[in-house]
Amino acid sequence: MKKLILTLAIFSIFNHLGAQDLSTLRFKVEEAPEWSEMFIRNRGWFGGDGIYSIPLNGIENRRAGSKDSILFIFSDSMIGTITGDSLHPGFVMVNNTVGILKGVKPIKNRFQFFWKENSENKELSVFKPATPNTAGNDYYWLGDGFVNQELANTIYIFGYRIRNVNPGAFGFREVGNTLIKIPAGSKPPYLNYEQMDTPFYFLDEDNEIGSYGAGIYVNTKKAGAPNPDGYIYIYGVHGKAKKLVVARVKPIDFEGFGNWRFWNGKSWDTAMNKAADITDRVSNELSVSPLPDGRFALVFQENGMSTSIAMRIGASPVGPFGPVIKLWDCKSDAEEKTYFMYNAKAHPALSDPGELLISYNVNSFDFLKDLAKHPHLYRPRFIRLKLLDK
Repeated sequence: MKKLILTLAIFSIFNHLGAQDLSTLRFKVEEAPEWSEMFIRNRGWFGGDGIYSIPLNGIENRRAGSKDSILFIFSDSMIGTITGDSLHPGFVMVNNTVGILKGVKPIKNRFQFFWKENSENKELSVFKPATPNTAGNDYYWLGDGFVNQELANTIYIFGYRIRNVNPGAFGFREVGNTLIKIPAGSKPPYLNYEQMDTPFYFLDEDNEIGSYGAGIYVNTKKAGAPNPDGYIYIYGVHGKAKKLVVARVKPIDFEGFGNWRFWNGKSWDTAMNKAADITDRVSNELSVSPLPDGRFALVFQENGMSTSIAMRIGASPVGPFGPVIKLWDCKSDAEEKTYFMYNAKAHPALSDPGELLISYNVNSFDFLKDLAKHPHLYRPRFIRLKLLDK
């Protein structure tokens, strides 16, 4: 990967030529308690992370309607029963689940969670790795996804193959990148999905892991993009510095991995190892969303895990991106010193015009101990970014 020097040089030239301001935006941020409350559950699914939302009508870039449905995908998820502040014995963790929201309002009885069960009614993950590169104990955490309107409205979701390598809170390692393919009209918990290994997992120049699928921006007319160029932009994150890279491909060519092109800082390259870092200090899950003035909002958790939800403003889906703009401090969520926050992202299909609904995850370094004390700790929280007139 090229270093950030190239991107910074482009940023300097871009501003010198009188391009958009990438450092200022008038906004206010407030909690969105009605959305946070929707995920406080006492029976069945009661916690999870990795939340992405996928409008099943394929219109990614504007608010969905009351008759539309939104697919939510989660990674590690908790299933069990809570009474008051007490978690009943027998709860389980599965590696991924999904949910369907009817409409776009956070109404609990319009949201249903799904997971699989075996013949003994044991809870199982919705998606399980079964590709040629899969080892026996690999499991899936989920990246971003979208509905591809040029390929029969197929739902595509990035799957990260994860493998436990050591005991402890962070004894896991990502070992591969896959694509999960769900035919249009399929109903969760999805019995008829396909999956394929992709070449989009890599080791960078520092021998650190990288992978594509952290965020997807569908820049097409059918997806409601304001200035569509007809491409899908797929973002990848690599290394401890959380550097961001980007690829693009036409929707019709999405499964043709040889048709993907990688931004090298000047042009679109056929070689993934030529991809340039377009910014850094992002999180492993993030979002890129169009702003009404033609700029783009890159929303993320600063430095991967921190109490700071942040944004960088971009001149295009590939940047240049401006400095970190802090949106929200999550310290009030830290009921225990062991809590941490991560993976903030925006949900345009759930956002009113002039706003961005943003979720983030809460977890604990002493998970089981804190879960016993605070059984609702492990669930998404939401804030709302409201754009102000100039």
